[in-house]
This record gives sequence, structure tokens and C-alpha cells, in this order.
Amino acid sequence: QLVESGGGSVQAGGSLRLSCTASVGIAVHSMGWFRQAPGNPREGVAAIDSGDRTTYAESVVGRFTVSKDNAKKILYLQMDTLDTKDTGIYYCAAHEYVRYTPTLFSSDYEYWGRGTQVTVSS
Repeated sequence: QLVESGGGSVQAGGSLRLSCTASVGIAVHSMGWFRQAPGNPREGVAAIDSGDRTTYAESVVGRFTVSKDNAKKILYLQMDTLDTKDTGIYYCAAHEYVRYTPTLFSSDYEYWGRGTQVTVSS
């Protein structure tokens, strides 16, 4: 089970940190963050693989940082310099097995949280 938290409303230029708490250990799992804006398909934002290598969507490079706290079983997404285009529901996802390539394809993940809303206003 994956449960996201930390969403909310913020003005453009501000920051938020999302958390995704897992019910099982995440140390070996490849995980990712996705988002979906109204009327748009779900898109990959950031991912971290089983070796802690990361990848990011081009639109968030330099602004978002994904990380894991394996002891606490929490996946984080630090979001800085937020823009109105970052508004959407943010989901975390986990791949069941070890993967040593971070991926932003939703089809590569089997487990999903229910999402947390992020709203960025101008």
C-alpha cells in the first residue's frame, strides 16, 4: 500500500515536499512520481531505481528532487520553484521487483497510491 501526503496550495515560486509512505520495505524497489492535470494524461515526473539512480521529466529538471528514506519506507518529492503548470494530482508508484533503470513509463509500475492534490496559483 502506498499513501501520498504533503500536497496543498502554494503560490508560484513556492515549494512543497510530497511524501509517499509504503506499507512494506522500499529499499530494493524502483519507484516513481507521476502527475495528472485535468484533461491531460498521466505523466511521469521523477523516478528512482533500485540503485538510487534518478531520472526526471524535462519540465522539472533542476526544480524537483526525488529521494528515498529506506528505513522509514518513505519516498519523497521535493518541489521547488513551482509553476502553475505543475498543478495536478500527484501519484507515487512502485515496481514489484528490482530494476536498475529509473523509468517514467506508468506501465512499468504495478502499485499505485491514490494521489495528493497540488495546486499552484499565480
